[in-house]
Amino acid sequence: MSEMRVVGVRVELPANQPILLLRETEGERYLPIWIGSVEATAIALEQQGVRPARPLTHDLLKEVIAALGRELEQVVITDLREGTFFAELVFDGNVRVSARPSDSVALALRVGVPIHAVDSVLEEAGLIIPDEQEDEVEKFREFLDSVSPEDFRGADT
Repeated sequence: MSEMRVVGVRVELPANQPILLLRETEGERYLPIWIGSVEATAIALEQQGVRPARPLTHDLLKEVIAALGRELEQVVITDLREGTFFAELVFDGNVRVSARPSDSVALALRVGVPIHAVDSVLEEAGLIIPDEQEDEVEKFREFLDSVSPEDFRGADT
């Protein structure tokens, strides 16, 4: 199992589909996960340090966990089946709750817990970006610095 860090989110064109990009903290592999626009917005807001006037769903969940006296210890991306990623929220006492990776990452960022991916998922979906493509990753980071959460809202929102 490898610890991952959030590189960020961006909108993949032409489909206008948000993508979450994770990278191994002690490795070279990247893990791209297509996610929904609401979750992309939640992740981008947290990464940018933006505090909405009213709590978002992930902020509420963080408060509910604390109010119930539980502690989220980590998030694990556990599986990839037929193109769909699966994750678990791991609480104190090894209590595990199945969740979407996008929601899991949004919550992990708010709580400040590590994000992990099991080796089988990284072996199947992990990408190693050659050195000549590192410029693309840097452009991606620059994009993340300039993107706003409104960029993830669909035309029908």
